[in-house]
Amino acid sequence: MKVLSVQSNIYWENPNKNFSNISKLLDPFESCDLIVLPEMFNTGFSMESSKISETKLGKSINWLKELAKIKQATVISSLAIEEENKYYNRLYCVSPTGGLKHYNKRHLFRMAGENQYYEPGIENLTIKVKEFRIRPMICYDLRFPVWSRNINNADYDCLIYIANWPAKRTLAWTSLLRARAIENQAYVIGVNRVGIDGNEVRYSGDSRVFDFSGQRMDEFQTNQIQVQVTDLNINQLTNYRKNFPCGMDADLFKIL
Repeated sequence: MKVLSVQSNIYWENPNKNFSNISKLLDPFESCDLIVLPEMFNTGFSMESSKISETKLGKSINWLKELAKIKQATVISSLAIEEENKYYNRLYCVSPTGGLKHYNKRHLFRMAGENQYYEPGIENLTIKVKEFRIRPMICYDLRFPVWSRNINNADYDCLIYIANWPAKRTLAWTSLLRARAIENQAYVIGVNRVGIDGNEVRYSGDSRVFDFSGQRMDEFQTNQIQVQVTDLNINQLTNYRKNFPCGMDADLFKIL
């Protein structure tokens, strides 16, 4: 599976400018299976939920559909969505044919007041891209390993985190991404933004792709706008799990 991970700047609360920016970044790339954009790709991590939110029929979803169609790839990102008078930081997986699946961010970042302006999700999402089972999540979810636990390798093959993760906590970001790969014996992709947002929060990018043993596969740099191409191999993953089946000894639990 060929993945394009987009480490971009995000123009504050300016969807049209962000559409144009991402389109230019992706222009040189043609063939891929999956495109991963940062969290809230169209506005940045804004708490102005009533101002920036759209419906699933809004222009940002339509733009994601068009991108997926043009690139003939599944596209993953999140945006603020209004539904039944409630607001969600909602991740969408958009197929090349325009199909939509979504995941509402479970763990809302209370230190920025996200829990005051958005509703938490209650269910995980798993999608299929080629032969890969993919579990997408959002930013702060990374700090909660139970939510992403892969019991006996039965749930997914690739874990994806899209983020607006501040530069001052980069060590936590990169360390936890690697830990999730090792403990779940899965590929892990973490896509973060760069630049400074409307609240003067600085982001360094430091996106990462780790294989199932925790080995780094990417060449992302700090504070650089980049698009990284990574090839993930399901056979290598399957063989690794077969030869080192530690998932069989994992503790069972249930999320209540």
